[in-house]
Order: sequence, then C-alpha cells, then structure tokens
Amino acid sequence: MRGDQRLVPTQGAIRSRADVRAMFDRIVPRYDLMNRLMTGGRDLAWRRLAVREALHDRNRTETQVLDVATGTGDLALALRRTGADVVGLDFSSAMLDEAIRKEAAADRDPRVAWVEGDAMSLPFPNDSFDAVTVAFGLRNMPSYLGALREIERVLRPAGTLVCLETTPLRASVLRAVFDWYFARVVPIVGGLLSGDRDAYRYLPASAAAFPDADTLGQMMLEAGFSRVRYLRLGLGTVALHVAVKAGE
Repeated sequence: MRGDQRLVPTQGAIRSRADVRAMFDRIVPRYDLMNRLMTGGRDLAWRRLAVREALHDRNRTETQVLDVATGTGDLALALRRTGADVVGLDFSSAMLDEAIRKEAAADRDPRVAWVEGDAMSLPFPNDSFDAVTVAFGLRNMPSYLGALREIERVLRPAGTLVCLETTPLRASVLRAVFDWYFARVVPIVGGLLSGDRDAYRYLPASAAAFPDADTLGQMMLEAGFSRVRYLRLGLGTVALHVAVKAGE
C-alpha cells in the first residue's frame, strides 16, 4: 500500500476531545436523519457489510464484539441481531442514551452492553474480543494510530478489526463535486435540521483531514495488525478496512 501524503494533513481529530464530545451531545436528535441524507441511505448497507466481515467464519452466538464510537448504536444493534455478544462504547452520554432508547423501542433481549468510555484508553483487558468495529468514528479520535493500537490490544489473537470511514476520492472531477457538496450543502442542511451548522462544518472538514485508504491501511500494520485489506464503497468516498491481529 502506498499513501498519497498530500491527503494526510493531520494524524488525529482536528478539534479537541471536549469539543467533539460536546458537538455530538448537541446533534443527537437529528443525527440518524442526517446520516441517511448525507449518504442517500447507503450507510445502512455499509453497516450490514461491516457486520458480515466482523462475523465471517465465526460461531455468532459465541462471538464477542466491541463496537467503538458506537454513537446511536446502529452498528452495535445490527451485530446483536445476529446473535453475537456485543458491547457498544462511546464517550458521548447523549449518544448512548439515544442508543438505549432505540434498543428499548425495538424490544430486543438480550441487549447490547452500553459503556461510556474513551477509545484512547479502552476499559477492557488485553485479548477481550473476537472482533472490534468502528464506523465513522476513528476520524474523531485524538490519535488515529493510538486508537488503532488500543483496538489491537483488546482483540484476541487472530481477532478482526472492521473499520468504516470516509476516504478521499481519486478522480479529480468527482472529488470536486463531493468537496462542494460536503463543504456547501451539508452544513446548510445540517444547520436547518439540527440548528447546529458548526457541527456540520466540522464533519466534512474532519473527513477531508483523514488519511486516504492506503495510508490508513499502513497505519493498521504499524499498530500491530498482521494483514489488512480494504474495499472502496460509495463511489469511492468510503473505505471498509478489515485488519487481522497476529495469531498465536
């Protein structure tokens, strides 16, 4: 893998942890709606693919999965519906409250274990999980490499990381169109629906500052994973990385 260094202006979130958490606490009421609008509803299909990759070739009723930066819980709940034992972790209490409300409305038992915690210092022992997932949350962490190392630590040998994230487009024409859409349209629509235009300025800016897919794959190898592959989705605007921790 070879990364384009022009696409890597930062190695961690472009705002402080406190600012990011406060922002996500504020936008909870319209968060899911904006996700559907920004992706044309494709984020649901991408999460289903992430579930399949996380649980590939595993006995699902015996698999323990951690969903980091779980937000309002869409991915954690999708994992739980397969029968896996799931923990959903986020540093935003308001996001977790919405995840719990969503789960209660679906009347599902047994439930996801919701944990308020810091992805940079996961409150779990080494080798705790068979799989770890993170969807559109890695770019909000203070150190991408530090977060990846924490995930590698809590994975069992031969455990799997599945990461969904934005990635810069390769085609210059398409990239210009998407840059315009995220820089101009998303803040306006997000501001109208949520009353918080600043939050929807941050989200496109954080995506623009995030490493390209090749570079992120290299970072996963540097964090201790033994194998990494990725698939581009959403016309090349999103990448799904699958990384495997070295086995015993």
